[in-house]
Amino acid sequence: MTHRNATSPASATAALAASPGERPLDRLRRHASWHLLAPVCVFAAMLLAVSILNPSYLGPFGISIVTATAAPILLVALGQAMILNIGSIDLTNAAIGLLSSILIALTLSSLGVGSLLLVLFLVTVIGAVNGAVVAYAQVPSFALTLGTLGILQTAVLVISGANTIYVDENRELVTFFYEVQWLNVPLTFWLGVGVALFYWLLLRLTRVGQNMTAIGKNEIGAILSAVPNRRVKILAFAISGFTGGLAGIAILAQAGSASASGLGSALLLPGIAAALVGGTSISGGQTNPINVVFGALTVAFVPVAIQALRFSAEAQSLVYGIFIIVVVALTTARERGLIIR
Repeated sequence: MTHRNATSPASATAALAASPGERPLDRLRRHASWHLLAPVCVFAAMLLAVSILNPSYLGPFGISIVTATAAPILLVALGQAMILNIGSIDLTNAAIGLLSSILIALTLSSLGVGSLLLVLFLVTVIGAVNGAVVAYAQVPSFALTLGTLGILQTAVLVISGANTIYVDENRELVTFFYEVQWLNVPLTFWLGVGVALFYWLLLRLTRVGQNMTAIGKNEIGAILSAVPNRRVKILAFAISGFTGGLAGIAILAQAGSASASGLGSALLLPGIAAALVGGTSISGGQTNPINVVFGALTVAFVPVAIQALRFSAEAQSLVYGIFIIVVVALTTARERGLIIR
């Protein structure tokens, strides 16, 4: 099946040619290979700067802390990237992660492994319901998931009683993922890497994944090409919900407890930022889950880098905001004739 894009091969070739007066950076940024390399290059440049100015931050302990912090961000970002790829957005998957951590904390002692499976199924259904409403009721994904976000935040407070939920029995079923490390990196992060690789294969090698990208690039064209857009959207949101559930496991594994205001309560913006820093286009039709891994590492490493570069505490939020804006500007995929909104 061939999906037509607004850009023909001839025009794509012309787009790579240098325009009169075009700066080299602009030419590089428009080149397809730049969007593949940018997230890796940005992260490598940040590591190089820190290693020169304050190498103590790159020891085994520092690597362990950064990758542990990056793990839930990565899982939220991967779910978000799959949604952005179809031209939508999901403001709920971070809240789904928090909800799943609380539900697992409440049921792990009595249900054991069954708690993990049951909660993952539940949050996948929540994601699928979001997708069904977007697909069939034609509610804009931003408006729908903003409303669902409020519902989930209330549910989290009610279910937890605004208290911290500690796991007593069967705790090792989740803490195992944080305590066991390979190359000074906890299994929670390697879980995210495995999910990224699976999603990359899904998008590149399967008809379903190609249909997702086709919808993000040109939904009307995809529909005319007989792509089942409704089913694809439901699947994408279900994937986002499932990945949010995995983020909940990573949260619980690291903290050993769950609460509405604890670890994981502020993952939405870092998750979106990591997806964008990883080269995902906010306009749809462009994502590379493997690059999202580097996006999550970059977002998690920025606070460490800011401290290593000896910025004052008052300036850290300012520097963080400016850095994210600059990095997203460098890594966002752009095509000639495409308007970024």
